[in-house]
Amino acid sequence: MRDPKNDPKPVKPAAQSSPLILDIDDFKGDFSFDALFGNLVNEQLPAFRLEDLEAEDSLPNGHVTNKFVGSQQGASSPLFPEVEKLLSLFKDSCKELVELRKQIDGRLLNLKKDVAVQDNKHRKTLTELEKGVDGLFESFARLDSRISSVGQTAAKIGDHLQSADSQRETASQTIELIKYLMEFNSSPGDLMELSPLFSDDSRVAEAASIAQKLRTFAEEDIGRLSSAVGNAAASRGLEVAVANLQDYCNELENRLISRFDSASQKRELTTMAECAKILSQFNRGTSAMQHYVATRPMFIDVEVMNADTRLVLGDQAVQASPSDVASGLSSLYKEITDTVRKEAATITAVFPSPSEVMSILVQRVLEQRITALLDKLLMKPSLVNLPSMGEGGLLLYLRMLAVAYEKTRELATDLRTVGCGDLDVEGLTESLFSSHKDEYLEYEQAALRQLYKVKMEELRAEGQISDSSGSLGRSKGASVAAASSQQQISVTVVTEFVRWNEEAISRCNLFCSQPATLATHVKAVFTCLLDQVSQYIADGLERARDSLTEAANLRERFVLGTSVSRRVAAAAASAAEAAAAAGESSFRSFMVAVQRSGSSVAIIQQYFANSISRLLLPVDGAHAASCEEMATAMSSAEAAAYKGLQQCIETVMAEVERLLSAEQKATDYRTSDDNLVPDHRATNACTRVVAYLSRVLESAFTALEGLNKQAFLTELGNRLHKVLLNHWQKFTFNPSGGLRLKRDITDYGDFVRSFNAPSVDEKFELLGIMANVFIVAPESLASLFEGTPSIRKDAQRFVQLRDDYKSAKLAAKLSSLVQRDLRLSPILVSFKLQLQPCYSHPFSFVTSSFLSSSRTERLNPPSKSTATPTLSLSPRFTATAPPHTNLRRRAFAGSTSSPPLASRVSSSGRLRPWCAPLLPCQCPWEEDLKYAKAVCNQVEVPLEVVHLTDEYWNNVVHFWMQ
Repeated sequence: MRDPKNDPKPVKPAAQSSPLILDIDDFKGDFSFDALFGNLVNEQLPAFRLEDLEAEDSLPNGHVTNKFVGSQQGASSPLFPEVEKLLSLFKDSCKELVELRKQIDGRLLNLKKDVAVQDNKHRKTLTELEKGVDGLFESFARLDSRISSVGQTAAKIGDHLQSADSQRETASQTIELIKYLMEFNSSPGDLMELSPLFSDDSRVAEAASIAQKLRTFAEEDIGRLSSAVGNAAASRGLEVAVANLQDYCNELENRLISRFDSASQKRELTTMAECAKILSQFNRGTSAMQHYVATRPMFIDVEVMNADTRLVLGDQAVQASPSDVASGLSSLYKEITDTVRKEAATITAVFPSPSEVMSILVQRVLEQRITALLDKLLMKPSLVNLPSMGEGGLLLYLRMLAVAYEKTRELATDLRTVGCGDLDVEGLTESLFSSHKDEYLEYEQAALRQLYKVKMEELRAEGQISDSSGSLGRSKGASVAAASSQQQISVTVVTEFVRWNEEAISRCNLFCSQPATLATHVKAVFTCLLDQVSQYIADGLERARDSLTEAANLRERFVLGTSVSRRVAAAAASAAEAAAAAGESSFRSFMVAVQRSGSSVAIIQQYFANSISRLLLPVDGAHAASCEEMATAMSSAEAAAYKGLQQCIETVMAEVERLLSAEQKATDYRTSDDNLVPDHRATNACTRVVAYLSRVLESAFTALEGLNKQAFLTELGNRLHKVLLNHWQKFTFNPSGGLRLKRDITDYGDFVRSFNAPSVDEKFELLGIMANVFIVAPESLASLFEGTPSIRKDAQRFVQLRDDYKSAKLAAKLSSLVQRDLRLSPILVSFKLQLQPCYSHPFSFVTSSFLSSSRTERLNPPSKSTATPTLSLSPRFTATAPPHTNLRRRAFAGSTSSPPLASRVSSSGRLRPWCAPLLPCQCPWEEDLKYAKAVCNQVEVPLEVVHLTDEYWNNVVHFWMQ
């Protein structure tokens, strides 16, 4: 703010006498009211300091003055004497502010008017400028159109000039070419009068280009004019030119090739490149490329070929092994790859199109060098007259073929890496082995058959040597036992079969790139293995059966009548002992054969699951067909095993009958009443039989397993039960003898309990109960029959063996008891007629786990030839279950593991269908539920209570289908 004392102010109107206090400039810039107000009042107010105020309020001695006293003292003077000045100042300031506002308003109004005027002028100016710009754009558009038109005209003129220049150049070249053509057309065979161009070595490239153009023109002209009439003279003239040009081109090409060879020997790559570039004008340089490849030492040096053969095959007098051949091929192919790599460097530096030269070089390597080696290495043997195994057999040829094929494929890959242009090196490699691959499968199968044949001859020779060396001084029974163990089935041999097959499968993987072809080859090769193993196991089991048959013949040979001398009987007994020893040895040998057969089949199944099955998946039905072939292949071995096991049972039962006949005395069961202490020991016959069975069946427990073991021991237990029943019917029993019989039955029962066969356990339990008919008093027989009605039929026969049967008149009592039972329970008797015999199935090597895994393969249902007894379960028959209310449901639900329950259900004929041995075939899974529902509806058992296990379904479905 301006100082009113120093700054002069403009003169106000007459009404205003005081100078101006405020100015417009005071409000410009960063305006602050506090600063404005301070500037107005500071001049009118005295200086005010805090120190002065404190000095006034205090005394010199340091005491504060009394304000009241001070106020009284100053009452006579005003408290704020500048107030009048300030009021006057404020009034003047207000007036000046009002005047300033009026001035500002006036200036703003003037500015608005000036802005409006300037805005109108500006708008007019912009309108005029827009009109000028539009006109300018129109001028530019006309100028651009004119320039474009001029440019097009200039381009046309340039094209015409370029075309004219080109035509002029063409005409000039044509004139020059015609001149050269006339020189070549002068006289046939005369090349001496040609222009210096065609003889100047420094202008060979130009001469070659011109000669090639002339020859092309002349040949085209001859072809065009020869079809027209009346141009024979012209045609003959051009033919002379063509002939001369051809001679000159040949001479020039030979000269260049000669120069190329000379430069190649000196390794002058620049000269070679120049010659190759010029020669590329003749047939695109094909002759130069072929000439260069053909002159490589690897193709023309005979010593190189011989060195290849020596490196791979070694000494011709010694048959090379596949491993040696593989090593030799690796070394040779590495050398070839290195040579081609070196040639590739030269070719790249010399030829304009190196890929074409590399293609020719690699093709020549495979077709000449590799083919010559393979012809010596792979000599295809005859399938009619097979080479002997001493010479390696067919297997040696196949191994050589696999090694050569694998190594040659590796060579093709290496050559592809080095570079071979557009050549299909893999396809060319395959064509080298096409003749071998077309007949590969036949040779593979023939090789497997040859290996099997040689192995069988080797085993037979070993058996004959063992037989001839150990037959002296051996008894007849011992010779039978030895013969049964000489040619036993060997798991090692089967493992060797599998090893052969694995090697063949590896070759199939090598030769077959297509999955479908591979699956076909694998299936055929695996079928060979199945045939070999099936034949080997069946032959081994048949040999083991022969020993059983010979032992049986020995037993029958020494069966004598009753009226023979004591010495003859003693000799016959001794021979029978030898026959028994032979039978026991043959039994053990057959069990060992069965055990090894099972192990062999397990090896085949494991091999199929691990190595074969995944390779058959690409072909629909191949996996299922192989599973069916496996089952079919094992059927002959299973049939031989089943017959052999039947013979084993016959052998054991024959020895049991012999021991019972020889050891059982009439006094064993009819002891004298004079003995004060009864003899509770088992009879000697029982002891001998149990000891014999324990000894001989030890091998059966080891050899058999699963359901095969269960079926065999069940059948053996049933036969033992039948033999004992027939044997005891030859004797008469008193009460003391009945006690000894019961002790024998207890020992027999304890032994057969190790069979884990509930039906057999039940039969021997009933025998123990039935033995009570010899112990109880005659008047207690009726109560015995009423307590155990299940033994009534057999007990009636055994009662007749009591020594007091006639004296106690037991026949009449039994007759009256039977008549009463028939009147009381006619329904039970009629229903018992529906009981079916126990289901028995042939022996099976195929494990249940393997069959379960093949459920989705839809194996065929059981054949009609293996029909089983039909099971008819009517609701009325099922209702006659024992007193247990839930027994029927528990039986059909598979809860028959406890012996008491199993015994009760088995005795009524209900357990047998659901606990049958393993079934070789399975119904397709999608039909299982339908059959199971039908069976459950027939026997009135809810399907919900049935345990859905594979074994249970197999049995249910099989019986329903039968």
